[in-house]
Amino acid sequence: MSAWIDMISDDKAEGRLKELLDKARTPHGTVDTVMRVHSLRPETMNGHVTLYRSVLHSDDNQLPFWFLEVVASYTSILNDCTYSLTHHFMNVRNLLKDQPRSDRIFVALKAHRPEDEFEGKELALLRYAAKLTTDVGKMVKSDFEALKIAGCEDGEILEVNQVCAYFNYSNRLLNGLGATTENDVIGYYKGDD
Repeated sequence: MSAWIDMISDDKAEGRLKELLDKARTPHGTVDTVMRVHSLRPETMNGHVTLYRSVLHSDDNQLPFWFLEVVASYTSILNDCTYSLTHHFMNVRNLLKDQPRSDRIFVALKAHRPEDEFEGKELALLRYAAKLTTDVGKMVKSDFEALKIAGCEDGEILEVNQVCAYFNYSNRLLNGLGATTENDVIGYYKGDD
């Protein structure tokens, strides 16, 4: 079982659900559990896949893709979401192509000490994502201003804001429905063949 919730399999999918499962397929031809958990309410799958792709895979993004995956991973660590962490930290590893560095990043994030591996605007953005995840009600203008002082452009702040917000949504979806990575292909990222 890859989730607590009932999910409709490909062979039983019809109509709009079949169309949306096809839209949600990875290049490997599979539908990950994160999307299949929506199968009882297909339009939520449609919204989810659209949001995911617009936030993490947009050609408009300026921050490096590997760093956005770090933000995704850190948000997932803070939310204790093993599913998203498994998928997205594998993407960090694949994108960096530097096993020792990715190991150090993983250890730093798991210890909630991004300052052990990051500095400058990257560190400021990770601290912003952490507060946005764990203390959202206490966000103040000076949190935003600190990012500007660290050299972040508004568009970069928006990118991290959206990745963090998306993963807070997704982590709650996954943990709340008991999703596991069983039957998923782990570590797909844009450019994977």
